[in-house]
Amino acid sequence: MAQYFNIHPETPQARLISQAADIIRQGGLAVYPTDSCYALGCHLGEKEAVDRIRQIRQLDKHHNMTLLCRDLSEIATYAKVSNPAYRLMKSLTPGPYTFLLRATKDVPRRLQHAKRKTIGLRVPENHIAQALLEALGEPMLSTSLILPQQELPLSEVDEIKDRLNEQVDAIIDGGGCGIEATTVIDLLGEEPVLLRQGKGDIRL
Repeated sequence: MAQYFNIHPETPQARLISQAADIIRQGGLAVYPTDSCYALGCHLGEKEAVDRIRQIRQLDKHHNMTLLCRDLSEIATYAKVSNPAYRLMKSLTPGPYTFLLRATKDVPRRLQHAKRKTIGLRVPENHIAQALLEALGEPMLSTSLILPQQELPLSEVDEIKDRLNEQVDAIIDGGGCGIEATTVIDLLGEEPVLLRQGKGDIRL
């Protein structure tokens, strides 16, 4: 049974953020709001929680997981970033953008794309997500809360509780945060490539 947190979207209560972060730190799986939509998140090193994400969303090994970071200073640890790619990322963060990059050896192989050895990275512009990351002190593994056979992510917390109460450990209610996934940009080559147009507005 999930623990439920009602957290203010503009001024997150530090005590509740700390409690939710503790659940994630101890291996729990959480539903939390972002600047694009609700998402599933867990500790980077928790294989069991990652397996639960894959089970809930029915993802295969070729799905790129995303690392949610506080800011760009954390990104070099987990991804290889060229100077042009960094400049583009800096101009778009924080915001509803996911960047596809070559993973470093610090990213567990099970979290990388099986063939391309890539990882998605993003810096959210959401007070609750940022407060969670600050409390954790490290990036969080994340994926949009889109259930199998659904095109749009779950957006109503009551529905999230009905559908996932027994499958996750924490549900953070941060109010409405939209139903549009992030814009995904491939930064593996010399030129950026738009893979998915989402909430983030961009012209490459």
